[in-house]
Amino acid sequence: MLILLIVLVVLNFIFDRVLESLNASRISIKLPEAAKGIYDAEKYRKSQEYFRANQRFSQLASAFSFVLLISMLIFGGFGYLDTYLRQYTQDPVWISLLFFAVIGFGSDILSLPFSIYKTFVIEEKFGFNKTSVRLFILDKLKGYLLSLLLGGAFIAALVNIYLDTGEYFWILAWLVMTVILIFASMFYTSLFLPLFNKLSPLQDGELRDAIRDYCESAGFQLTNIFVMDGSKRSSKANAFFSGLGKKKKIVLYDTLIEKHSTDELVAILAHETGHYKLKHTRTGLLMGVVQTGLMLFILSKFLGNNASANALGAELSSFHLDIIAFSLLYSPISTVLGIFSNFLSRKHEYEADAFARISYKADPLVTALKKLSSDNLSNLVPHPAYVFVHYSHPPLLKRLEALLKAE
Repeated sequence: MLILLIVLVVLNFIFDRVLESLNASRISIKLPEAAKGIYDAEKYRKSQEYFRANQRFSQLASAFSFVLLISMLIFGGFGYLDTYLRQYTQDPVWISLLFFAVIGFGSDILSLPFSIYKTFVIEEKFGFNKTSVRLFILDKLKGYLLSLLLGGAFIAALVNIYLDTGEYFWILAWLVMTVILIFASMFYTSLFLPLFNKLSPLQDGELRDAIRDYCESAGFQLTNIFVMDGSKRSSKANAFFSGLGKKKKIVLYDTLIEKHSTDELVAILAHETGHYKLKHTRTGLLMGVVQTGLMLFILSKFLGNNASANALGAELSSFHLDIIAFSLLYSPISTVLGIFSNFLSRKHEYEADAFARISYKADPLVTALKKLSSDNLSNLVPHPAYVFVHYSHPPLLKRLEALLKAE
């Protein structure tokens, strides 16, 4: 079992490095013909430098994580931690809570230098970072608190369900996780996002009037339009749709409003409206529920297996050790499901673009997409293999091609 776990970790690491190498092979400071009108030569060179800096950083961070995980497996680090914690309690719920708290906090502390470098060196160098040291620390503390409260409650619930139901725990656990997924989808913007960002209703004026006119013409009832203060962390712009039914909301970053015309913003909103009208949100939620059920069913077949505990350096099986072993064994399935999810997501993006073109106009959406790509220094020529595995959105040039071809 230990050999199998190590082999899977090594293969996953090699797979990711091969994809990154293929993607890095596309780096070139020469402006491609297709990029003209999106980047000028200097801006394109900067985008390639940004891509190269992130690619090298990703390689270093991934190598560090790989060495750390392999070391934990070879030297029985997980089993040692389990044995150490049993000095303080034998209660299975508390042991699991302490185990995951130590693993999570330790992992975050070890990765902290990488987070700091990414935020205050790379993002700062290319003009994106707006995060202050104080805000960075507050975000960390809030994240820890949420992890302790919500993550702790979730883990405690799973352990108790397992202790009460055995191998059939996956059915009840699936129901609990389904409720959590639906709740999070409906109330993420209302309950959790405000802990980190300020959301303000879009003020009356030209933009709100234009959005209201569009919604009426598209037969889309929407009163919840919010502006998020994304500028306090980054100069990058974005927009997203959240919620179901009466809880649906569209959130526009303040940086998006600052950099785009009213026509372009309505086109972006039309794209987000397309996701809702075409039921992409519900499809994504349903897929999440189905994938969670599959994962929990397979997990139920691994729980209580001493071979997993032995491989991790412990003598007897425990819920938290089984979870660690399972997460590594499940990685190939997770990769395949991720590829399928990204394929479906890219398809949905094309469909939402088409909806915006039909229900509004193509030209302002094309202009908005070009601006977003240029302002965010997006990579215009990613390798197709990397796109196939990792991209949830189609590359910009592909989206423009689909929009312009339909005109």
